[in-house]
Amino acid sequence: MTTFEDLGLNPALLEAIGARGFETPTPIQAEMIPFLLGENRDVTGLAQTGTGKTAAFGLPILQTIDTADRRTQALILAPTRELCMQVSREITDYGRKISGLRTTTVYGGAAFGPQIRDLRAGAHVVTATPGRLKDLLEKGIADLSSLRYLVLDEADQMLDMGFKDDLDAILETASAQRQTLLFSATMPPEVARIAKNYMNNPHEIVAGDKNRGVSTVDHQFFRVHASDKYSALRRLIDVQPGLYGIVFCRTRDAVKDIAHKLARDGYAADSLHGELSQVQRESVMRRFRQGNPSLLVATDVAARGLDVDSLTHVIHYDLPDEISVYNHRSGRTGRAGKSGSSLALVHMREHHKIRRIEGVLGRKIEEGRIPGGKEICEKRLMNLIDGVVAVEVNDEAIEPYLEALAVKLDGFDRDALLRKFLSVEFNRFLEEYGSAPDLNPPPPPKRSRRDAEKFSNGSGDFQRGARPSGGMVRLRINLGRRQSVLPPQIIGLVNQATHSRDIRLGRIDIGTDWTDVQVDGAMAERVESALRGFDYRGVSIRVEKGRAPVPHPRGGSSFKGKSRGGKQPSHYKGKGKVKGR
Repeated sequence: MTTFEDLGLNPALLEAIGARGFETPTPIQAEMIPFLLGENRDVTGLAQTGTGKTAAFGLPILQTIDTADRRTQALILAPTRELCMQVSREITDYGRKISGLRTTTVYGGAAFGPQIRDLRAGAHVVTATPGRLKDLLEKGIADLSSLRYLVLDEADQMLDMGFKDDLDAILETASAQRQTLLFSATMPPEVARIAKNYMNNPHEIVAGDKNRGVSTVDHQFFRVHASDKYSALRRLIDVQPGLYGIVFCRTRDAVKDIAHKLARDGYAADSLHGELSQVQRESVMRRFRQGNPSLLVATDVAARGLDVDSLTHVIHYDLPDEISVYNHRSGRTGRAGKSGSSLALVHMREHHKIRRIEGVLGRKIEEGRIPGGKEICEKRLMNLIDGVVAVEVNDEAIEPYLEALAVKLDGFDRDALLRKFLSVEFNRFLEEYGSAPDLNPPPPPKRSRRDAEKFSNGSGDFQRGARPSGGMVRLRINLGRRQSVLPPQIIGLVNQATHSRDIRLGRIDIGTDWTDVQVDGAMAERVESALRGFDYRGVSIRVEKGRAPVPHPRGGSSFKGKSRGGKQPSHYKGKGKVKGR
């Protein structure tokens, strides 16, 4: 069996690895670490979250850093501030025995001052989000002229979030002598374009099968009526004593609603969504990492980059619209060689989504049954008894209290004591589940192949069957020049909210506090639903719909085109195509 000692790492790094409790490298680490130490060649890595890719690129970079040179030698780009901070913490931890090593983190939503001071003081390794780094490059603060390594972590997510132009600007500015490392869970055309335009004959390393889920995660789905979803969620939690996991919802409002209900019903639960300030987010994550609360209810965007390796469960309260998002969610558990469970609540009209996920995962997702009341009570009872049997008794400590306890319990026989003991611990479960109804609906009727084909357009996105286009539909949203948005940001917002880069858009008119976006009629309902309530930099999106185009308002800026294809002129007028912004 390969060990970290076999990979050619120096003693300082091996000591840091041992301190974290890692003994053997993951497959991507075993392949990438010796390659990067021995080859000065670009690399593309197809890797799901949880495969250990941060150490795979971080350890060889740290081994080759020249700490006598204070210039920035390695840049790691990540899509979110959470992932940015997670990667920076890991790099700092692995490099703690390297004398003179300086690292810093650069991300939006925080004050410029400390980040500027860190960069001017000299940082060997910079971990950054694309938007903030581009701002610092334009201010002349960041310097990438001496860069030896440029890492694009979760490149597909960066493009989904509208960072295409920022990435292009950074890649064009960085030293031409650099070694570029690109990591992505999927390889859509936009990521392939970056590899083609900015990388030199890259070596490909694949951690598992492309687009396949992590093998240490067990997948199950549970059919349930929409009206019973919250009750079903509680049963999945109650039947798993010691559950430590994330409940994923599609919207911020759903996150707040479910977290509030769980807390009201006595569960240790908290929420993570885009409306929280950075200080609030960090406070929530600090408590969650410590295990209190044991449940985190989150949106996909808010939960990206969570650095928690010991989650037992991921629960999909709402299924996502895109399979890659399902993979990212499920990859939050089953990390660092541990096993985990991915449980999906599927209402009666979503069964087709499970079939499409199975096709990409390359495995069967077993259908489970929502546990009944008797099963939950038995599971909780056996867990309690196991704890009682396993507890170590400190005879010396309890001896002074035994006589008084014996007097207090005098007259109770063994059976009566057992009944009272169980009642103290289980009255809530017995009252709630004693006569609880069965939440499992009858099996669905079999669909013909023709019916099944209506649910997919074959593009990899979950959609209703396409209907003939009814022209362009105007959607007005509550973002405008006051929020510093331009057409690329609007296109990126649509991409991110719908989890797709194939939405056909028309004219974009931007006013002071609003933007009108023309959307193909066949896709308008999907876009409207995805945008409504979506969080954009702390702004909750509101949507108004209208069929007829509106005249171009005075003072507005405009763009006309589609969310597919190549580059746009700076004035954003006329026909054209944009994809992946």
